[in-house]
Amino acid sequence: MDIIVKKPTEQEISEMKSCPTWGCEVSEFDWSYNSEEHCILTQGQVTVSYDGKEVSFGVGDYVIFPKGLKCFWKVTKAVEKHYKFI
Repeated sequence: MDIIVKKPTEQEISEMKSCPTWGCEVSEFDWSYNSEEHCILTQGQVTVSYDGKEVSFGVGDYVIFPKGLKCFWKVTKAVEKHYKFI
């Protein structure tokens, strides 16, 4: 159960533009996912720790969080993202 970080396709960018947005200031918090989440960051920088692993992502990255993931978010630059749950 890994977090996937990749560069989005043109189709993914287009689809995500119609999805809701979420944002937060620089902060640290625990989070868990009851559904799979897909998102594209439009601003910010984040490092997420889980299961002894760490992944960082930022502006322009397409990120997929698996259902059931429990993790710790460290937002190092204020974030805004488009997101959808699957």
